[in-house]
Amino acid sequence: MEAAPDIGDPMSVRALKDITFGSIAGITSKFFEHPFDLTKVRLQSQVLDETARFSGPIDCLRQTFKNEGIRGLYRGLPAPIVGAMAENASLFWAYTELQNLIRRMSETPESQRLSLAQLALAGSGAGSITSFVLTPIELVKCKMQVQMLMAPSGATLPGPLAVLSSVLREGGLRGLWLGHTGTFIRETGGGAAWFASKEGVARLLLQRRHASDKHELHGWESAVSGACAGVAYNVALFPADSVKSTMQTEQELRPRALGEPGPTFVGTLRAMWRAQGLKGLYAGCGITVARAIPSSALIFFIYDGLSKRFSS
Repeated sequence: MEAAPDIGDPMSVRALKDITFGSIAGITSKFFEHPFDLTKVRLQSQVLDETARFSGPIDCLRQTFKNEGIRGLYRGLPAPIVGAMAENASLFWAYTELQNLIRRMSETPESQRLSLAQLALAGSGAGSITSFVLTPIELVKCKMQVQMLMAPSGATLPGPLAVLSSVLREGGLRGLWLGHTGTFIRETGGGAAWFASKEGVARLLLQRRHASDKHELHGWESAVSGACAGVAYNVALFPADSVKSTMQTEQELRPRALGEPGPTFVGTLRAMWRAQGLKGLYAGCGITVARAIPSSALIFFIYDGLSKRFSS
């Protein structure tokens, strides 16, 4: 249920719990979902190619495993691990603090639950804050996930630090936030959908057995409500993520001539629409939703479980 803290829980302790529990949940889920995320990025990045490299998600997974082995399926994993820690820690922390702010502004007592609209607002704000942390991490991740597609056979590929250095050298500090518009839109809308869906389903599950306290939520109920949240998050604004991934992998797959202006969100969106229409903007959505169901279920199962275990 709500991530609001117990009455009397000091702010520093509450923040440490949110950051720690969110980090643990994020890291655990990332090991499971990374091959599917890699598949999503590779499908998104081929929308503007004249000839598609992969016919679909299964073909992408098959070719990646055949050509690159198990290491290929986990190409670029270090960046997502750091990203999962940063994303979930900042997301849950900001979500809790924004709930507290909403309570103070609306003069809602601690004993009264916030409405789903208020929780969606808190989730939206948490997502927008998290987007600034996520964009540089996802930039490195996406670049690493498509490197093998253009590299000569047997070539040694740069690691995350080398990719990061290259971005800074070519685009400066500002270059780290290439594609941020897409991340901001996805996280702001997705955060609202993720938390509101989770809270809404969790409340329904509690009501069916006449319970109301968040600590009465069973593990399987946290998982089910989390799974629903994962679907809502990804379906809500998936095209924004597609545009973001295409922008962040353009240099590797479709390099521009020297001096030519870099990609923009609107320009890339138009190009993808002209190339494949709505289908192109939702490339990789199916496998993303499929992996989000167990991944998001796992995140909330762990986060709620730890919150319940260490609530006192």
